[in-house]
Amino acid sequence: MALFETKNDPILQEDLENIVASDLPWSAFAGKRVLVTGATGLVGGAVTRALCTANRVRGLGIRLVLPVRSADKARAVFGDLIEREQIELIEGDICRPLRVDGAVDFILHAAAVTDSKLMVTKPAETIMTAIDGTRSVLELAREKHVEGMVYLSSMEAYGKPTVGADKVRETDLGTIDHLTVRSCYPESKRMAECLCACYHAEYGVPVKIARLAQTFGAGISPTENRVFAQFARSLINGTDIVLHTAGDSWGNYCYTAECVSALLFLMINGQSGEAYNVVNEAANLRIREMAELVAGMSDGAIRVVFDIPEDALQYGYAPSVELHLSGEKLAALGWTAQIGLREMYRRLIASMQATGNV
Repeated sequence: MALFETKNDPILQEDLENIVASDLPWSAFAGKRVLVTGATGLVGGAVTRALCTANRVRGLGIRLVLPVRSADKARAVFGDLIEREQIELIEGDICRPLRVDGAVDFILHAAAVTDSKLMVTKPAETIMTAIDGTRSVLELAREKHVEGMVYLSSMEAYGKPTVGADKVRETDLGTIDHLTVRSCYPESKRMAECLCACYHAEYGVPVKIARLAQTFGAGISPTENRVFAQFARSLINGTDIVLHTAGDSWGNYCYTAECVSALLFLMINGQSGEAYNVVNEAANLRIREMAELVAGMSDGAIRVVFDIPEDALQYGYAPSVELHLSGEKLAALGWTAQIGLREMYRRLIASMQATGNV
């Protein structure tokens, strides 16, 4: 059995060790049973690995329950880690009622459609995964009388801001064209958030909502094709970065390890029934500016070029918006992000090179 929580990624392992060395409220998780949906994804997987690392380093005795669509995929993602006694797999469809024997103390609900192409080719499934999946998890939280739950929402839930504020706070919701197919994702996130608020109000479920900025870092999947991965692979392979839009949208970002830290912090310290932005305010810039930042790391070897199709919607890209997320609400509880965008890319690229994910 492997000693560490990653097989061949020293950058990700270092991230995990740093999370566990931080002053998070670890004692609250000691001896608890934690259910993580979406564990084979980037964020859910990182949380799973971090809790396993906390067991090894801090001796917390946390037990993990992972509902997964495919046990074979989970074994492929986690390798030897999945054989640890602290991990239990439950194979099935998250949209169906969850059956878990015994207690569940905490829940992280990270399962969601994240592929932009699927959002336009399978919009109905995108909606139902969000709504039915979240209802299923909330029902389990209600049944088990959990101590805490965090639902992973998205900054896309803000839609197009209608306020002129420099920063968008948790109450500053904008507009979404609900008859546009690509709106299946942000609209379903809003509905899932509403479900969370309702289950808290009606049944007392202690759920908190985390509206994530775009999150990336060490440990991404070899099949990851979101824009940050495309930019990183262009730099690694020495090829130009090709943008299929004008790159006008403003991006908000957070490093994966810091996102994990925020979620565990929010699980204990957040106010139930409320939403919190998880973002590094210093990492806010237009997509084309981020492309230029990455190209600039090549010392002139690559450049940014534009190839904009007549129908850009076929790629599933979100509409262009100017959105500057505020991290003030979470900061008021005692958590702030520290890792800047250039360091995010440096660590991401080192991780991809170490694992051959190029």
